[in-house]
Amino acid sequence: MKLILLDRDGVICRFRPGDYAKTWEEFEFLPGSINALKKFNQAGYSIVIASNQAGVGKGIYSQAALEEITRKMLEVLTDHGVHIAQVFYCVHTDEDNCPCRKPKPGMLLRAAEELQLPDLRRTFFIGDASTDVEAGKNAGARTILVLSGKTRSPEETASWSVQPDFIAHNLSEAVEIVLREEGGNGRI
Repeated sequence: MKLILLDRDGVICRFRPGDYAKTWEEFEFLPGSINALKKFNQAGYSIVIASNQAGVGKGIYSQAALEEITRKMLEVLTDHGVHIAQVFYCVHTDEDNCPCRKPKPGMLLRAAEELQLPDLRRTFFIGDASTDVEAGKNAGARTILVLSGKTRSPEETASWSVQPDFIAHNLSEAVEIVLREEGGNGRI
């Protein structure tokens, strides 16, 4: 199985600095993200979204609101011919010390287990923050940092203790990196 793991905010949809997408009306797909996801599917990849959503744990929006946003996001993607295999969220705050909250690898390891992948060394995790890079590395995956969300320039990574394997401007560019690195057919 060919698998791509993705963060949501700042990768698929607009990152809202200091805020959260609390309703469907506040959720906004990033330009090109739907087509990029479609390219992954067309190349034979199963797509899993793994995203921290601490706004639920902080009481800023409800679990029901998160589920509604997810349902509508998946409907739009399905209407555009995109299939998402699974969506995992960690709704805990940093203080909860949850093993699924990135930078811990719990969500990624759970995805591997549920999809019966023995390890994630042949998988990419694409995210927009240092926590995504750390989570990917902690799970054994290769990482791509996109500059379309929380992190806006490569210079911001200079002080990070864990560096991404690749940096892309957006998800569309990340798709091209994955296909190039895997010989266009998803195999190393």
